[in-house]
Amino acid sequence: MSPSNRMSWDFLVPVCVGDLVKTGGINQYVVQDVVSPKQLPSSLRFRAALRSQGPSCILEHFDTGYSVLQHFNSVDLAVKEDTLELLIQVVGSLAVSLPALLASTSLSAAERKEKLNAVKMSIFLLCKLTESLESDSYRQSIVTAPGKGSKKGKSGGEGLMQWDSEREKVLQALIQLLQLDIRALWNLSLVEEEFISCVTCCCYKLLENPTISHVKSKPTRDCVIHLLGLLIKKYSHLLGASVKVIQLLQHFEQLSSVFAQAVFVWSTEYEVRAVIGEVIREIGQKSSEELAREGSGVKAFASFLSELSALVPELMIPNISVLITHLEGESHTMRVAVCEVLGEILVRVLCGDGLDESGKADRDRFFDTLQEHLHDTHSHVRARVLQVFTRIVNSKALPLCRYSEVMELAVGRLMDKSINAVKSAIQLLAAFIAHNPYSCKLSSADLKKPLAKETAKLREMKEKLEGKAPVAVIKASELWAAMEPELLVTVRTELEPRSDAEKEQQEEEEEAEEDDRATAVKIAQYLRLSQNLPPISQKDGDKEGEDGELKKQEMLVQYLRDTETFALQVERAISVINTMLYWKTTSVVQEAVQFCVTVCEFSVANSVSGVRKMLPLVWSTDAAIKDAVVQAYRRLYLNPQGDTVRMKAQTLVDSLSELMVDASLGTIQCLEEIWLGRRRCYYFTLHNHVTFRDYEMHASDVPCLKRFICFCGRFRAEREVVLSNLDTLCSVALGEKVTEDFLLARDTVITICSITDHVRVRQSKAAPFRLPQEHQLFTCLTQAVAEAQISVCFYKSAFTVFQQQTANESTMEEELGLIGASADDTEAELIRKICETELLAEENLLSAFLPLLVRVCSSPGRYSHPQLTTAACLALSQYMMISPSVCEENIRLMFTVLERSALPVVRANAIIALGDLTVRFPNILEPWTQNLYARLSDEVPSVRQTAVTVLTQLVLKDVLKVKGQVSEVAVLLIDPEPHITSLALNFFNELATKDNAIYNLLPDIISRLSDPERAMSSEDFNTIMKQLFSYITKERQTESLVEKLCQRFRTAKTERQWCDLAVSLSLLSMCERGFKRLQECWECYSDKLTEPGVYQPLLSITAKLRRGAKVQFKVPKTSIRSGSSPLTKYNKKDNITKTRHKTTKVRNKITKKRTNNASETKRKHKTRNNV
Repeated sequence: MSPSNRMSWDFLVPVCVGDLVKTGGINQYVVQDVVSPKQLPSSLRFRAALRSQGPSCILEHFDTGYSVLQHFNSVDLAVKEDTLELLIQVVGSLAVSLPALLASTSLSAAERKEKLNAVKMSIFLLCKLTESLESDSYRQSIVTAPGKGSKKGKSGGEGLMQWDSEREKVLQALIQLLQLDIRALWNLSLVEEEFISCVTCCCYKLLENPTISHVKSKPTRDCVIHLLGLLIKKYSHLLGASVKVIQLLQHFEQLSSVFAQAVFVWSTEYEVRAVIGEVIREIGQKSSEELAREGSGVKAFASFLSELSALVPELMIPNISVLITHLEGESHTMRVAVCEVLGEILVRVLCGDGLDESGKADRDRFFDTLQEHLHDTHSHVRARVLQVFTRIVNSKALPLCRYSEVMELAVGRLMDKSINAVKSAIQLLAAFIAHNPYSCKLSSADLKKPLAKETAKLREMKEKLEGKAPVAVIKASELWAAMEPELLVTVRTELEPRSDAEKEQQEEEEEAEEDDRATAVKIAQYLRLSQNLPPISQKDGDKEGEDGELKKQEMLVQYLRDTETFALQVERAISVINTMLYWKTTSVVQEAVQFCVTVCEFSVANSVSGVRKMLPLVWSTDAAIKDAVVQAYRRLYLNPQGDTVRMKAQTLVDSLSELMVDASLGTIQCLEEIWLGRRRCYYFTLHNHVTFRDYEMHASDVPCLKRFICFCGRFRAEREVVLSNLDTLCSVALGEKVTEDFLLARDTVITICSITDHVRVRQSKAAPFRLPQEHQLFTCLTQAVAEAQISVCFYKSAFTVFQQQTANESTMEEELGLIGASADDTEAELIRKICETELLAEENLLSAFLPLLVRVCSSPGRYSHPQLTTAACLALSQYMMISPSVCEENIRLMFTVLERSALPVVRANAIIALGDLTVRFPNILEPWTQNLYARLSDEVPSVRQTAVTVLTQLVLKDVLKVKGQVSEVAVLLIDPEPHITSLALNFFNELATKDNAIYNLLPDIISRLSDPERAMSSEDFNTIMKQLFSYITKERQTESLVEKLCQRFRTAKTERQWCDLAVSLSLLSMCERGFKRLQECWECYSDKLTEPGVYQPLLSITAKLRRGAKVQFKVPKTSIRSGSSPLTKYNKKDNITKTRHKTTKVRNKITKKRTNNASETKRKHKTRNNV
């Protein structure tokens, strides 16, 4: 239309862009001139008009901008950019010019219509062009994503980057204009719905971009949120926004966090709190069936609710009743979301002591709901609710009255089938321990005595109060009858006015309208002050004091009971979680290790048991588990505290030394592995800052010296540390009191061995380190050997080896001229030769003790002293370690000691020694392997524990070949000692990492365990086999085992063996190939099906396959469902009945025949006696 008649029309925002070229209504604007794409660059020239006419120039040049929209796919990118820039300038100019115009009182109708048309035209063109550019940039990003190196990709990327930078300018211009009160431009301030939809559609189009939730899109995201907030608050877009939020969440899951932030901004900054209610009401009205359908957006809804509750939990409470209905629905995702909303409310709103009665009621109701869903049917819900409780406990928002109840539920969840639920339960229990209001340092046993004492005291206080003389009770009617006359006189005398002044005072009181309560109080006060009444007794005050003391005592007793309950639950949790240290699931083991660290850090009673129990896991083949244990010990013992470097180093050595005191050999080896694996991390600190001088050790400080010697000997201390304190070592550990502690002397000798040059320059011809012959060390060693020959002979052996080594090192290298690997091999050969030929030669002092050791070990009746026998056995084993000939000569004696010694400590030491000998001389020990396995059934738990530990190391390090004797280890899976069970479980967990190891052993293990001579119960057999068959996961292994087990039916002799084989088959995770193999082997077990113990387990296999226990199993239709399987055919009622009837008939005949024979024999005997 021409400018001359531009005020005679109205611009109506169209629903579709194409509607503007159609004939409109009366005075409705219609596009007259759609410019072709070729003419658009020359036609797009209204910059001058913008400068001269201002934003009203859009009235004349609207058709040009509309033409760009019509030919958007055909015009060049430069034309689009110029059009966008001009439209942004127009909208910006309107935002600048409109405030003064709107404030003017002399605004004519024509001017108002002109500005209104300009606003609608410019915003329409800008929003539609923005939508088109957004769609185009998204298409370019998809097309150019695979070929980023191509030219097309580069140009598309540049256009996209330019649009990303311009998009924010568009939104800011719209916000600047719409935040003005432009509603005054419309009649009656009623803004048309099409205008609002034009802007909101542009906003929602931008939100559909997949990258809108990324960090780089934050400016655009914030602008869109604020623009929609303006439209909701000023332009009545509340209902439309609520519906659009739900629609977009259904289709775009990534918008959950965006809309959560948007609703938060709208409800707080724009104060439109009703939007929360509208959106939650829309979600609450979704039916359970609708949410269960795929593509319903349930994940987005759940994520939206969780994030919104974290932002505005207080605004969720009025609408929570709408959401709670989803707790009964089928969607577990929505149940999780609602539980998380309840958790946020409990943590941030309904917490503390300042709640009113309504708040407390809501809090209790929400806690009850969460506790109910700890037993939810879906494992994911149970795990997430446990995590919610963990956050509640960490935030200290759990009421004290619920501690015991929730903790009991958490301990119960440790038995959950879901791994995630178990891990979450462990985390919750750790949070309980870290934030408990009780004293964790006391065990339940320690609390029993003070609880009994305080309970008895409470009972005495109650009996004392109840035992007082009862007070005579007077009826109220009798009391009133007695006091009524006097009361009336007193009241009349005191309350009636006696003078004019009193009358005036009474009138004033009446005017004040004093109520009856005040009058009654006045009467009571007078009666109390009356002399006719007896004085107030002090008994009431004493009674109140006694009641207060009673309440305090009741509170104390209740506190002690709660503490005892908490301690019992903690002990139960520790015992259960300690068993999880040897589970197959790595993540559970890691959580269990972390729990043990937590309870140890908070000094919980019995917490050290878990820390000690996890120590053998440093040998685990799973790197994650090993690293978790190393990190745990590093955190507990290798994280020194102190103000200075010296104090930290001193604390570090103290911690390690404490671990070494009274530690077993296995514990020391594990600690060595941890220390040597992390040695470089701490060595600098120890090298430079740890000496005996730091400890200020003297001859009298024996305990501290003992710990430090143990540390230096085991962890290979530097020679400078030992050399600088050699005199102190000799005088204290090897001096006059050497007979008091031979272990200290042993560790001292091991420590002294570290003064040799471990790392030396081989090219250097410097003389080796040697002590002078008159040194105090040799005098002390000579005296020690003389005083206790048997106990110290090993120390002498170690020192002799060290002495001979250091005397010959330099000379040998000089003579042979060898360096590098060849020198090492030559040294090893020389040392071996010395050990085998020279150390135990007749002229050597050590050879004189060997007959004595053999005599003591072979005559336990004559030499029965426990310490003597123990020392002799250890010394003999060390002699056997030196020479193979000595080992062969005394190996039978050592195994005799192992089997027949009455001392458990001797048997345990013998197992360890024989384990070392197996490593040293495997060929000599190989025939005696069965005797080592026999100790797994020792009657003493400590011996069984030592045996399984030693055998685990030998088997896992491939020193011993894995054979059928492993069945003895399998028996330990049902050992009454939990620690031994854990070690056996760890053995099989590690063995399962070796290829086909357990698979190869299973048939032999089944045969040995089902042997009638062993007489193992069916329950124990099933328990062991269930654990072992859990390691069979490959289909080929399953198929092969089915065939092997079926073939063993032919050789099995007893019914019990048949039943064990059938149970073993039922425990296999049966696959299609395995079931086919079971059908092919029908002849092997068909004659055994009359036994219920065989028939029922095999029948359960078909039942599992029918139910489709596992989706990946494809059940053969022709074999099961059609009834063609031999086992299925046998399952017919008639066949079963006939077979059982025949079997019963035969048995009855045999029984009858036996009865008749017995009767005939008895009759003959009777006749013979009569004769």
